[in-house]
Amino acid sequence: MEIPGITFPMLGDEFILNFMPYFTIFGWKIYWYGVIIAVGFLLAVLYTTKRAPVFGLTEDDMIDTLIWAVPLGIICARLYYVIFYRDSEGVNPYFDGVDDLKDIIRIWNGGLAIYGGVIGGVAGMILATRMKKIRTRAVADISGLGLLIGQAIGRWGNFTNREAFGGTTTLPWKMGLKYSYGTFYHHPTFLYESLWNALGFVILHCWSKKHRRFDGELFLGYLAWYGLGRVWIEGLRTDSLYLGSSNLRISQLVAGLTFLVSLGILLYVRFFRHPEPEDLWVNRDKKAQILEQERLEQEQRQTEAAEEAVDTEMNDAFRILKSGADPEGMTADPVVEQVEVREAAEEPAEEATENPEPDKTED
Repeated sequence: MEIPGITFPMLGDEFILNFMPYFTIFGWKIYWYGVIIAVGFLLAVLYTTKRAPVFGLTEDDMIDTLIWAVPLGIICARLYYVIFYRDSEGVNPYFDGVDDLKDIIRIWNGGLAIYGGVIGGVAGMILATRMKKIRTRAVADISGLGLLIGQAIGRWGNFTNREAFGGTTTLPWKMGLKYSYGTFYHHPTFLYESLWNALGFVILHCWSKKHRRFDGELFLGYLAWYGLGRVWIEGLRTDSLYLGSSNLRISQLVAGLTFLVSLGILLYVRFFRHPEPEDLWVNRDKKAQILEQERLEQEQRQTEAAEEAVDTEMNDAFRILKSGADPEGMTADPVVEQVEVREAAEEPAEEATENPEPDKTED
């Protein structure tokens, strides 16, 4: 059996890779595609569990989320592919007959769509975070970084399967696919996407250390970054899924909408909502302490204000008593005061009349 070869002319005319897409262990065929996907998945899990505390999460939080997200992600990735796949004649072979329905579950034969996987993964993540009562957007942030790792590595599985390549090209970095009837040079779109995802991971990883301002920011960044790259890369591929019988590429359309919506939300929240770092899920304990301190300070101010009011009332009462004013704050009747003053003035004259001094005449 002839082993198909892959060559990269920029690495030299003698550089030719000849390998089968699988290897055999005890009679079982193990496909390189599955091995590479598994490696990417494990590295993504290791990264997310290690950095979980930075996002206010635990390793158990991430594992429990994966238990829901991974199965739903695989199911939706397969359904997305099965629903939109069309053969060269524009027919969907998965729904062409009852017997063909069995092919839907034969995932080992290939056929997964990343956007379907993201949709299913997000659905599983929402279910898991609701049950654990943790913030979904915080889990989404670290999951977006994990997805970039998995996709950057997983695309090399397409390389081993000789799939997901682009149209013919004469660029220096072209990839040559050897056949018995000749060699044809194509865009290595698997490589484009792998490098694009790796660069996106580095950017968002560095951004997450000092510049993250709100939960969900990194996941929106992932969607915008991947969507932008996929719009360009999908236009080069020769195995795109199309919308019905039209020439509209499904993934290109979804990628464009994802990029615009995600970027719009990022800019709106960043520049109009002005999020503060203390609102992050990881800072929830610190924020609770701040709120408790503010509550205690408010209670202290209210107590001081009440004590000050009591002191003021007591001072007013003492002042009223000293001035002889009515205790309720009313002064005496002025007419009564005038009569009392007049009577006081007339009392000495009356006393003089009642007790006249004896006349002192000379004898």
